[in-house]
Amino acid sequence: MAKKSVQTGLVHNDYLAPAGFGAFPVPIHHASTVLFSSVAAMRSRNWQDKSAYTYGLHGTPTTFTLEARLAAIESGKHCLLAPSGLAAIAMVHMALLRSGDDVLIPENVYNPNRDFANWMARDFGVQVRYYDPLVGAGIAALLLDNTRLVWAEAPGSVSMEVPDIPAICQAARARGIPVALDNTWSAGLAFAAFDHGVDIVMQALTKYQSGGSDVLMGAVITRDEELHRRIEMAHMRLGLGVSADDTFLVLRGLPTLKLRFDAHDAGGRAVAAWLKSRPEIARVLHPALPDCPGHETWKRDFTGAGGLFSVVFDERYSEEQTDRFIDSLRLFGIGFSWGGANSLCVPYRIGQMRSGWAGSGQLVRFNVGLEDPQDLIADIEQALRSLEG
Repeated sequence: MAKKSVQTGLVHNDYLAPAGFGAFPVPIHHASTVLFSSVAAMRSRNWQDKSAYTYGLHGTPTTFTLEARLAAIESGKHCLLAPSGLAAIAMVHMALLRSGDDVLIPENVYNPNRDFANWMARDFGVQVRYYDPLVGAGIAALLLDNTRLVWAEAPGSVSMEVPDIPAICQAARARGIPVALDNTWSAGLAFAAFDHGVDIVMQALTKYQSGGSDVLMGAVITRDEELHRRIEMAHMRLGLGVSADDTFLVLRGLPTLKLRFDAHDAGGRAVAAWLKSRPEIARVLHPALPDCPGHETWKRDFTGAGGLFSVVFDERYSEEQTDRFIDSLRLFGIGFSWGGANSLCVPYRIGQMRSGWAGSGQLVRFNVGLEDPQDLIADIEQALRSLEG
C-alpha cells in the first residue's frame, strides 16, 4: 500500500498496543461503531444473546461487565442498563403494558413512577390503579383479568411502609401476573427480591451503587428469559444507552458497596433512634424501628436498612418552621436522592402525594451519609432550636 497522507495516518494508525496488560479497574470501552472482522462475522452476530458485540448501544465489554456484576448482586440472570432509574421504570412499563391493560401501583411509589403511569393512563389508554402498600395477600381481590403488571416498592422511599412482598407475589403469580420491585432502598443487599417471589427488579444505580452523587443510571434485572426478552426489545426500541465513563464510575463503586451500605445503615439507625427521643418529633418512619408501618415484615425479610428514613414533626410545627429547621442544618445538604457520602434532608408535602395520609405533621426525609453520626446528631440538635425562633 502506498504511503498514507498525514490526514489518513491520523485516522488509520498502524500501532497496536502489546497484549498482556492487567489491572484491577475494568477498561473503559468508548464505542458507537463496533468493527467486524468480515461481512460473515457481521451477519452472524445477534445483539440479543450478548455473545458478541454489534453496536455501542447494545453493549461493550464495559457495560456487559457491569450488567453481569449487578445481576450477581441480586442473584438474577439478566440485566439491562438505562440512563436513570426513571428510564429503567419506563422501560418496564413500555415492555409489558398496552392500551386497555391494567397496572397496580402502591400508594407510596416513587413519585416519578406515579407521574409516568398517570401519563400512560391519560395519553395511552392504560388503566392505572393505586393500592395500599400494606395490603399484603389482600391484593388478590384487586387483580383483574386485564391486570398485566404489579409494581411494589420496599419500603416506600418517602413514607417508608414495608410491604409483604412474598404475599403480593404469591397472589400475582397465581394469576400469571409479573411483579416488578423498586429495590433501590436496599441496594439489592438487604432484600433478596427474587428469593421472595419478585419477577423484575429495578435499581436506581444513581444511589448506593455509584456512591458518589455524580452518576445517573438505572438497571432492570430478571431471571425469566421471556420477561427479559420483552424488556430487552423495549430497551432497544427506546434507544436506551449509558455512558462508558458513567459505567466505569459505577463499576468503581461496587467493591465498596457493602462497606458503605453498612456504614449508612449504622449511622441511620443511630440518628433515627436519637430523633425518636425528641419531643419535636411525632413519628420516626424507619423500618428498623418497631412502630414503623410494616416493621414486622422488615424484620422477617430484610437483613439491613441503609441510611434513608423519614420523620413526622409534631403537628404544632408549621411548614414555615420545619423549613427553617432544614435551612439551619449545617452538615445536611438540601436535595433529593441518597446513597452518597454527604447527608441530605428534604421536606415533602406528603398530603399532596398520598391519598388518605393520616396526620397533619410536616414530613421530612433524611439521608444519613458517611459522616460521624454524633456530629450529625449535634447538627440536628442545634437546628431544632430554630423551630422556636
